[in-house]
Amino acid sequence: MRFAICNETFQEWPLARAIRFAGECGYEGIEFAPFTLGSEAGAVPTEKRREICRLAKTCGLEVVGLHWLLAKTSGYHLTSPDKLVRDRTAAYLRDLVRLCADLGGKIMVFGSPQQRNILAGVSPQQAIDYAVEVFRSIGPDLQAADVTLALEPLGPEETNFLQTAEETVDLIDLIGCDQFRLLLDCKAMSTEKHPIRDLIDRYQPWLAHFHANDPNRQGPGFGNLDFKSVFKALSRVEYAGWVSVEVFDYSPGVERLAKESLRYMERCLEQI
Repeated sequence: MRFAICNETFQEWPLARAIRFAGECGYEGIEFAPFTLGSEAGAVPTEKRREICRLAKTCGLEVVGLHWLLAKTSGYHLTSPDKLVRDRTAAYLRDLVRLCADLGGKIMVFGSPQQRNILAGVSPQQAIDYAVEVFRSIGPDLQAADVTLALEPLGPEETNFLQTAEETVDLIDLIGCDQFRLLLDCKAMSTEKHPIRDLIDRYQPWLAHFHANDPNRQGPGFGNLDFKSVFKALSRVEYAGWVSVEVFDYSPGVERLAKESLRYMERCLEQI
């Protein structure tokens, strides 16, 4: 396992400062939210992509990839009944694949709850069919770029589509492309009926990426979730991928969240 941090944690910090600080904390990787880089993926200039690569390398970081793929965009929706909207969404996901590859990333996390919600008048089966259509259409682009798209189950307070790991794995199997895998997120798993350790055990064959946070929306170690048991489960299934810190409540302070989340995870890992 290797530890990374999601760059929106640093909020309004200049990008160079955020990347440097992540490296100084001891993280090995950094994961980017596209909206922090530009208004849309295609609007991120080539030189800026190269500069991000240079900065990350200089600071001893690998670019993990992208998450929050459709956040703060408009006109895109995975399960829209409008074919034009779905086609636009697929085209934008292709732009994101190119951005991810240009940055040296290998993982794209599809969360984006608002842009995947089942809309009024759309049945659950129709939503599945629409999602499969969009995702299958970008499979060749993912394969060509050697990028994996990790689908993220999210709890019912965030979305009405793909709320559990089981539902998400069923969709992955329907897509039928090796570039589509599973992301597990601690906060989201806390809303499921099965314990986190059991979800990790059960869905390990599909697991490609992992987000570390507490159900209180802060970082690991800032709440009641025992990450020692989480890392025991990940170690048991021989998970060798990234564990990225992703938080939503920044009230403890950016620097404290970044530093203490990593120190806590390192201690938990040492103890097992």
